[in-house]
Amino acid sequence: MKTLRELKPGETGTVVRLHGAGPVKRRIMDMGLTKGVSVLVRKVAPLGDPIEVSVRGYELSLRRADCEMIQID
Repeated sequence: MKTLRELKPGETGTVVRLHGAGPVKRRIMDMGLTKGVSVLVRKVAPLGDPIEVSVRGYELSLRRADCEMIQID
């Protein structure tokens, strides 16, 4: 399985699982990234951090470390 970090701009994936624990996982879930939601990678910064994604009809910028915790299919 891949992580959200491995997707290229324009690719879409479905969230399968969130890794991490405690407040970090809760923060990711509060942003709308929950199991089964579709995520589209819109842009990646030149140095790879942050990554802009489209989820549930809005754009969201995530750190590379956060994207590594999101397993997609």
